[in-house]
Amino acid sequence: MAEAPSERDDLIRNVAGIARDRVRGDTGDDLELEEAIAQNVRALRLRYDLSVTELADRIGISKAMLSKIENAQTSCSLNTLSRLAQGLDVPVTALIRGADAEREASFTKSGSGPTITRNGTKQGHSYELLGALRGEHKRLECLMVTLTEDSEVYPMFQHPGTEFLHMVEGVMDYGHGRSVYRMSPGDSLTLDGEGAHGPVRLIELPIRFLSVVAFPDGI
Repeated sequence: MAEAPSERDDLIRNVAGIARDRVRGDTGDDLELEEAIAQNVRALRLRYDLSVTELADRIGISKAMLSKIENAQTSCSLNTLSRLAQGLDVPVTALIRGADAEREASFTKSGSGPTITRNGTKQGHSYELLGALRGEHKRLECLMVTLTEDSEVYPMFQHPGTEFLHMVEGVMDYGHGRSVYRMSPGDSLTLDGEGAHGPVRLIELPIRFLSVVAFPDGI
């Protein structure tokens, strides 16, 4: 069997960005199952430098059948799909890539997240939005929080849902309800957002931490 390629740039790949903003018909967007299998099988066959006859003989189907598969003129049975995957030395999922139902996604390049105003902005706290999903049954908000100025007043937050914090830089004491947690780089804290929470003491500046809030349905 030919050596597997190290890169497969000709395979269908999702386009970075917000899924709902992509144009229908872009590579990897809203393909029918037969079309996705056709493109992936042909791309892999060419990467392995195999002719239609050679691949058909390898997996035990006719050249005419393989040609129909590569031209999206027939639907593959599960058995044929499994034999194709085995003959091309890839998982079955590699053959159907691009046919997944469209799902929302958010991609943010480093340093390009918008700065948003939250409680604490006036105290020198910066909130960079890294991404958010606000679909029908879920809502997720990801922030990079930067604290560069000490203050006598620290904002406290309360909100529905669950929040996850991960320290990247600096040291602080972070309160949640009646508890206080000393957080250093690498430390994480998961908390119930209904409880009052926020920094209570900034020990080593600057401080940066990741905040991920998962809101319940209906918010």
